[in-house]
Amino acid sequence: MSTPLETFEPHPILAPHYGSKPEKDRFLRGIFDSSAPHYEGIASWGFLGSGHWYRVQALKQRSGLKPGMKCLDMAAGTGPTARAVAEVAGGPDFVTCIEPSFGMVSEARKLLPAAYAQGTAEDIPLKSELFDFMTMGFALRHVNNLVKAFREYHRVLRPGGKLFIMDVVKPSNRFGLWLHKIYFRDLLPRLTRLITGSHEATYLMEYYWETMDQMVPQETVLEALRIAGFEDVKHELMIGCFCEYSATKSVAK
Repeated sequence: MSTPLETFEPHPILAPHYGSKPEKDRFLRGIFDSSAPHYEGIASWGFLGSGHWYRVQALKQRSGLKPGMKCLDMAAGTGPTARAVAEVAGGPDFVTCIEPSFGMVSEARKLLPAAYAQGTAEDIPLKSELFDFMTMGFALRHVNNLVKAFREYHRVLRPGGKLFIMDVVKPSNRFGLWLHKIYFRDLLPRLTRLITGSHEATYLMEYYWETMDQMVPQETVLEALRIAGFEDVKHELMIGCFCEYSATKSVAK
């Protein structure tokens, strides 16, 4: 008996932010559009300036990304992962960014002259088998359905193409979880309000914690990747809370 697709929603509906999946889409676009001018700064100082270094090292050492690969960055935001991909792949000409939020795309264009399009993980507005490599940086919690999203990822990759997803997860040990909560639940929203003065950006960081807290287990993500058709599916946990998922689209026989 197959597992119902509803099992593969990344987290339950989070009231009072929204009450249904269509409401979730509208909510996310609105909050990301209004927070876009502040998002790049939060992504930088929020991780003590280490975000770019971490992404580049992960892409070079563990993702399978090689120079000259044609790459797609899903849910690109203001482009921090896309910029790291461009550095490893050989420049922005190798990168295409997909992002639902118009505000985020507008900010990303200022920082990386790549190709951009608006779209969602479950409905990528591109032809099949275009890319050698695909990445998603710290946005997995915002898709509507993991299996549907991963089937789209599988579709746009060429045979033999690599998928690499970075995410933040709750640590499994009590002390690590306590520190994680202190930072993401309590400190980061307050710092965001203090530094940006933006109610919308603060609200987004508060919502971030709820999505982390309610995210499905990593085993569910791995199962969704397999159901979507990926092979060599695995994940690696870095310093207790940074999870890296990798998978490959099989070579056509």
